[in-house]
Amino acid sequence: MDEFNASKPIYLQLADRISRQIVSKELKAGEKLPSVRDMGIKYSVNPNTIQRTYSELEREGILETKRGQGTFVTEHEERLVQQRNQLQHEQIQLFVQVMQEMGYSSQEIIAGLNDYLNKFDAGDE
Repeated sequence: MDEFNASKPIYLQLADRISRQIVSKELKAGEKLPSVRDMGIKYSVNPNTIQRTYSELEREGILETKRGQGTFVTEHEERLVQQRNQLQHEQIQLFVQVMQEMGYSSQEIIAGLNDYLNKFDAGDE
C-alpha cells in the first residue's frame, strides 16, 4: 500500500489491509506480525499509527499481543471465521448498494454476477 485514501484514517486502512491478509490466509493464525517500528517503515507511517492499528485489531479480537514476544494473529478459529463472514457481508453490501444506486434490480445484479463468475471460472475474465 503506497497511497492512502484521504477519506478514511490511515490506521483503519491498515487494519482493513491486515484483516484481508488474514482472511485470505496470507497471514495465518498464530503468525507473528512485524514490529510496530518495522511496519511503520514498510508503510512509511508513524509507528504510533501502526500501534493504533494493532490496538484496533486487538480490540476486535483479531490480533493478540504476547508480552515480550510481539503481536500475533489470533489462533481463535471461530473469531477468524466471524471476521471472514463480516468482510464478505461488507463487500456484498457495498457492491449491492452501488448497483442499486445505478438502477439495477436484484434480478439484474444476480444475473450479471452469475455471468461474470461463469466467465471468471472459465478463465475469460
